[in-house]
Amino acid sequence: MLTITDLTLKYGQSQILNGVSLEAHPGQVTAVMGTNGVGKTSLLKAIAGRHTYAQGQITLDGQPLDHLTAFGAARAGIAYVPQGREIFPMMTVLENLQSGFACLDKTDHKVPDHIYDLFPVLRDMTGRRGGDLSGGQQQQLAIARALITQPKVLLLDEPTEGIQPNIIKQIGDVIRTLRDRGDMAIILVEQFFDFAHELGDQFVAMNRGEVVLNKPASEVERELLLSHVSV
Repeated sequence: MLTITDLTLKYGQSQILNGVSLEAHPGQVTAVMGTNGVGKTSLLKAIAGRHTYAQGQITLDGQPLDHLTAFGAARAGIAYVPQGREIFPMMTVLENLQSGFACLDKTDHKVPDHIYDLFPVLRDMTGRRGGDLSGGQQQQLAIARALITQPKVLLLDEPTEGIQPNIIKQIGDVIRTLRDRGDMAIILVEQFFDFAHELGDQFVAMNRGEVVLNKPASEVERELLLSHVSV
């Protein structure tokens, strides 16, 4: 279980997160929602070791992960799929996948078959350059690369952004499959309300860097959640 306690983060003199607390459990999708600029991406970057936070604590399975680097977070079992995907455009699909080996022991430097089972399109594209893939294919590659690291926690930042509807459905199916395996906590930041609402087991709504709602899906009516995350 990933536990975030009283997390505060600043960019210069601007306070972006103000005492954010939440939990993400294995076998569940924690959907973090809110309008643009409320701190959702900053929260993921703090968890992933990409931005140092000012105060608070992050623990994974009871072990403190305070102020980790991105490499340290990956080694600890946190995988981050950023908004924009960050695929290496001149590297092949296979090379992009292999870049996920960096945080693994040498004995684990292989692409497991289940990666291609989740994303069959990548099996036939291993020799193509990442920059030649469509946006939807790049998103699938970015998620697959994150899964190469064998994460305990998967952070997804806007995975449907700019993606065609059929690929959105495929990504949703993958998220369900990963959730149902029961060994991974998934934190989903998503503006596409219906996508997040359908997948979420726990809903966390943010406003101005603070958590304003944090409840299981069974306790949150759709209209109440929508009122918290709409302009």
